Amino acid sequence: MGTHTKARPLPKSQLSLVGPDSSPWRREFSAHGWLYIFVIPGVIYMLIFVFMPLLGLIMAFQRFSPYSGSGPFGAFIHSEFVGFDIFRGLFTGPDFWRVLRNTLAINISSLIFYFPAPIILALLLNEIQSQAFKRTTQTIVYIPHFISWVIVGSITFQMFNAQDGILMMLIKQVFPNMPNVLSSPKAFIPMLLGQSMWKETGFGTIIYLASLASVDPQLYEAATVDGANRWQKLWNITLPGIAGTIVIMLILKLGQMLNTGYEQIFLMQNSLNRSVSDVFDTYIYTMSIVNGNYSLGTAMGLFKSVVGMFMVIGSNSLSKRLGSSGLY
Repeated sequence: MGTHTKARPLPKSQLSLVGPDSSPWRREFSAHGWLYIFVIPGVIYMLIFVFMPLLGLIMAFQRFSPYSGSGPFGAFIHSEFVGFDIFRGLFTGPDFWRVLRNTLAINISSLIFYFPAPIILALLLNEIQSQAFKRTTQTIVYIPHFISWVIVGSITFQMFNAQDGILMMLIKQVFPNMPNVLSSPKAFIPMLLGQSMWKETGFGTIIYLASLASVDPQLYEAATVDGANRWQKLWNITLPGIAGTIVIMLILKLGQMLNTGYEQIFLMQNSLNRSVSDVFDTYIYTMSIVNGNYSLGTAMGLFKSVVGMFMVIGSNSLSKRLGSSGLY
């Protein structure tokens, strides 16, 4: 004999607003009106700061000049439409391949060295038996995430300054031929990776620790009965249990292969390391804001977004073919 669940009746205060012939939309809003009201600020934010700026992508197909017309949209209307000429100039220009090489070098290095760091730290934290020590350690490694990149850049400068940097002076005592970390092109990427790992590794463990909490404890108990040691439990239970989360985070990381983060690069960039520190984000700022070439900066930003979209779609399809659930 099956069970039947009766639909919850509407409150009396809402019955007067909903007649027998009311539309489903009106009945839904009458039942959950406050929830929809709470959504309104988020919708307004998305419209103003996400969807409306997309109209500015037309600059990538124009020789845009902010002084070519009057009114809020006069410059867009009166600027000359040139099709894909801006993109041709971008791809054939002297700086594109250098900027692309620098961006990929930083992101590939980050994928190899920084991406596994939160996973390894989460696995280590998961092995701590004392809950008090575990919570204290988690709090300590979370704190750097809330420090701004400006402060991180200042700390780096104070520690590795060639004149009076504390760490630099100690390093020079052991390695007299050590190049200046702040100005050497060879030391730029390791410096960025060190900053990112110190600042974001702890905070990045949150999602992996949440995934580890969902692993069935009975699997560990059964493995213990079978005589498995900690390494065997790690490789056969823990890592397969969080493999789906790792794949999703990897897909998101691949989608940002042309994004390096503007603030960190800009703060650590100088004339001596510009050959390796000039990336898409800083180049867009220089061309658009400093030089006023809004069309070229918009074209490069659109190129980044399209490449990121195809990277996400491609990596998601590949993960599904390999048996993973993927991102969507």
